[in-house]
Amino acid sequence: MLVKVLRSKIHRARITETHLEYEGSITIDEDLIDAAGLVAGEAVLVANINNGTRHETYVMAGERGSGIICLNGAAARLGEPGDVVIILGFAYLGPEELADHRPTKIVVDENNRYVREMA
Repeated sequence: MLVKVLRSKIHRARITETHLEYEGSITIDEDLIDAAGLVAGEAVLVANINNGTRHETYVMAGERGSGIICLNGAAARLGEPGDVVIILGFAYLGPEELADHRPTKIVVDENNRYVREMA
């Protein structure tokens, strides 16, 4: 049996822009992708703290050091610049992997710069 568990988390990032006329995805500063252990193309869940929406999309690498968090395509209707979001990546693990699994969870500041890893 496989269990779906949290693998990566970017906590309290701020949406910097939205692009409605795009096919889809969330663009994330490549520094944050690396810090959280995410991968371009990976499916993620985006939870918007401001309006309560949750949606699944995929990661697209944004300019390194830019702080970009951009909702693209239909997801652009689910948030606006300034909204605070939590970006969650998951993995399916077998019983032998569960005991040692520790998700990577990072906190960012108001400019989407890495601050620290969460406990």
